[in-house]
Amino acid sequence: MVRVHSSTALAETVSWYCALLLALMLVLSCCEYTEDDEYYMVQMVRKGMVKRPCDEIYVVREGETLQTISEKCGDPYIVEENPHIHDPDDVFPGLVIKITPSVNI
Repeated sequence: MVRVHSSTALAETVSWYCALLLALMLVLSCCEYTEDDEYYMVQMVRKGMVKRPCDEIYVVREGETLQTISEKCGDPYIVEENPHIHDPDDVFPGLVIKITPSVNI
C-alpha cells in the first residue's frame, strides 16, 4: 500500500479544482458577447466572408417600406444613415439607400 503525503493530496485536490474552474471559465467565455464580436462580424461581412441578406447599396422596390427593408436587411438605422430621406413615409420605388447591417445577420 502506497501512502500519500497529506500535502500531495491537498495539491492534487487544488489542481483538480483549478482545472474545473478553468474549464468552466472557458465554456462561459464562449457564450459571452462583446463589442469586439460585432467589430469582427462587420469586418467579415465587408470581406465577403459572411453572406448578407442585402447589398450595401439598396434600391427600393414596389410595395416596400423602410420598416420592411429594415427587417429584411437587418438595419434598424436606415433613416439616420440616409440624410436624403426627409420623410420616412415618402419612400418610392427606385429610391437608393445605404444599408449597414447589424451583427444579427
